[in-house]
Amino acid sequence: MTTTLRNLKNQLLILIVLLLSTTIQAQNIPFNCDYSAYLFQYNDVYAIDLASGNSYLAASDITTGNINAAAYNPADGFVWGYLSSPSKTIVRIGKNFQTTTFTIPELSTGNKYVGDINTNGIYYFKSGGTTYYKVDLNPSSNTYTQYLATETLSQNINIHDWAFNAVDGNLYAVEKSTNILYRINPTTSIVETIGVVPILAGLNYTYGAVYFDADGRFYVSANQTGTIYVIQNVQDLTATSIMDSNLFAFGPSSASNDGARCPTAPVLQEICDNGIDDDGDGLIDCEDPSCSGFGTCAVIAPPTTANDGGLESNGRLSEAINKRNFKRAKNSYKFNQKTAKRVTRDTSNTANKTMFTGFQLQDFIPLTVINEDYAIDSTPQDLLNITNATEVYSVDYMENDASIASILALKTENGVYEHTKYICDRLLGAELISVSTIDINNQAFIKSIIKNADGSFEYVLSLSAKVENNDSNFAIESHWNLDLYEQNVTFYNFQIWSDSIDDLYILAQGVLNLLNTEKPLSTYNLSPPPTVFVRKGQYNNGALDLQIINTNSTQNVTFDSGYRVTETSEFNYASSNINLNENYITDITVPTGHLFDVGFRIGDGINTPDDLFMSDGPWGVDDSQSSTTVNNYIIEANTNTFSNEDFPIERNVILNATTSTYFAAYRALTPRFKAVDLTNFNNLTLSAKGTGNLEITLVKQSITNWEEQHKTTIALTDNFQEFVLNFSDFSSSLNAPLNANDIVTIVFTMASEDGTVTSKEMQLQDVRFSNQDTLSVNSFETETNTNAFAAYPNPMLSRTNLNFTINNNETVQLTIYNQLGAIVYQKNINAKTGKNQIEISKQNLSSGLYICRLTSKQTHYNPLKLLVK
Repeated sequence: MTTTLRNLKNQLLILIVLLLSTTIQAQNIPFNCDYSAYLFQYNDVYAIDLASGNSYLAASDITTGNINAAAYNPADGFVWGYLSSPSKTIVRIGKNFQTTTFTIPELSTGNKYVGDINTNGIYYFKSGGTTYYKVDLNPSSNTYTQYLATETLSQNINIHDWAFNAVDGNLYAVEKSTNILYRINPTTSIVETIGVVPILAGLNYTYGAVYFDADGRFYVSANQTGTIYVIQNVQDLTATSIMDSNLFAFGPSSASNDGARCPTAPVLQEICDNGIDDDGDGLIDCEDPSCSGFGTCAVIAPPTTANDGGLESNGRLSEAINKRNFKRAKNSYKFNQKTAKRVTRDTSNTANKTMFTGFQLQDFIPLTVINEDYAIDSTPQDLLNITNATEVYSVDYMENDASIASILALKTENGVYEHTKYICDRLLGAELISVSTIDINNQAFIKSIIKNADGSFEYVLSLSAKVENNDSNFAIESHWNLDLYEQNVTFYNFQIWSDSIDDLYILAQGVLNLLNTEKPLSTYNLSPPPTVFVRKGQYNNGALDLQIINTNSTQNVTFDSGYRVTETSEFNYASSNINLNENYITDITVPTGHLFDVGFRIGDGINTPDDLFMSDGPWGVDDSQSSTTVNNYIIEANTNTFSNEDFPIERNVILNATTSTYFAAYRALTPRFKAVDLTNFNNLTLSAKGTGNLEITLVKQSITNWEEQHKTTIALTDNFQEFVLNFSDFSSSLNAPLNANDIVTIVFTMASEDGTVTSKEMQLQDVRFSNQDTLSVNSFETETNTNAFAAYPNPMLSRTNLNFTINNNETVQLTIYNQLGAIVYQKNINAKTGKNQIEISKQNLSSGLYICRLTSKQTHYNPLKLLVK
């Protein structure tokens, strides 16, 4: 028995020694100058990729007190910080986020939130005022972890973090409110004023996390918005220098922010004019925020008007939405911002309000807070008939007669409003550049940055308010996923977008302040942003082509989808797994089969999942005449495969109706009824049968009078016939030939010729825009034909060569368009007499059909269709 006890004690002793050794070893794992920046928020740690701004939670609750004055120590490779409690305590943090604390008795009580460590391991930290402290954190020093001195700065500066520049050994900081860059000499304590940082001029943020890279670039993060700014070569600046500063990335916001990073680690930089993703964030040249304002890269672009917004992100009301858009297209409706009613804070509203002791949506719209020239009423009243909104009001904020921001406000009585811009837009040509947080009233809301199909950028935020506590308070909810909102309650929904993240912050804060004025805000229920999200995607030939951004090295995500094959079919459901292999960017094709619309969710089952919805251009029925009754309406999937040379109008239609006037089937070319340039085609081809004459109208966006649209008529029989309708067959009362550069909709109309009630039917199959001209795309023609323009290989997998001949030396322009008519590539080429070749690579081109145009002053080249696999 004694032997057994002795053996048990020895085993326990060995186990304890092993555990202690493991703990000590774990605590002694340094970061060793890795490339990440570390952001400390209270006692949580986020790892940030400065190049992209993307972040993920690396560790939570690593200490009992909050960590501030965080700094990387070049002398030992660890990160150190100052603890809020216990007082006078600093903490060492290892790469696995194990911590060791040290008490420094000589320090004053109270928090210290500004700190960094020089190359010799001396920790410089402070709170407000001019006093700062030095502690030795060099493990080879005799005074390791001991207090060294208390020093006094030459002047008081209102800063919240500073950082050592390894290039010159000085400390640098940016002051709140004044936005002045300071240089602090750690030997003399002299503070040198360098000047206002141009990119920060006029802002009023707290800069609680700052970093350096190996080349002396100074990165400054704003607590409230999470925006990361960069100042180039600060070691070379003087008070008379021209300071080079710019946006760099969009990271997470925080009410408590402090940063640490190895100052000799490089940060990848995007070169803004070489067509390459230099920093590995998936954004090329002007797409990258760090290229804002560089060369031809725009600083801002007007966002869309709220009058175009507000379509729900689901398939439940697709038919009603389709009718709304058709009505707009048929009437050539276009919202005119220049003639719209201007909005002012009408003093009579206050009097009316006191009379009925209520409030209106208008009461929660801030005005003049972003120094707009004026605001206009852009309310899309037609949303009331097709969505779950019972009230709607929107404002566009105008500057130089262009929209710079919008707020769309909607009241719903049966749950949250069902549309958010980020759910729909990514599968309709837009890209989700970034998703992170923005801190408003010490609450972390989700902000997203969307690049629209036209190249403009929008900063987007949504929130909803509901009444609680017997109508005495407003409670705020804001989630990425709509199913997280409380069900069956009345919400006041606000969707805010702007061309500036700073204006987004101000407008959202203004909405919250006005809500709080009406009813004090009692609670916030907010969700974090997704860590894995789809940046962009498109439906193409029975599959979804997706680009997935994986910010926290997730291995696998689940793909759950609900879809319909046609507009009139039932929903089907499917689930599968996607292997991301922990890669930051994954381009993947998800087979779906042919479909009309799809909603899907991807997620790892732990963090916030990402939701998306996509609809193809819809078919619809115009049965608006009182005498018209639809007897049979069926939409069927195509059975034939379209040629890669065609612009397909997917799905077939059977429509039978009784009328004494007319009825029609119509098909939008895009989900949003946007115009498409079809000038690369010369005919509309379809198979059809039915009873009597069928009038076909190609609706141009630029023609405002329906009677002036271009039409043609074909005679249907009981048997299917193929019709090839050249554009020249379409005539207009304008007596002008059809220019198919802005076709929005195709309308197929059948009428009662004599005004009596009659039944008619149309059956339409394999509708497509085509081109009778054939163009060899398999090889380069070597004959002396000077207008030969060909690509090889075609289809293009990773790269192709465009070949052409020219008679004389000339600068020609190559332009490549996508199927929506948007320019995706443009380049000038100095062509030489004879054969020429242009090599292009796939880069960020999605799979699909593209049109290549070669513009020359001396030679006409036929457009070339290029298929990208």
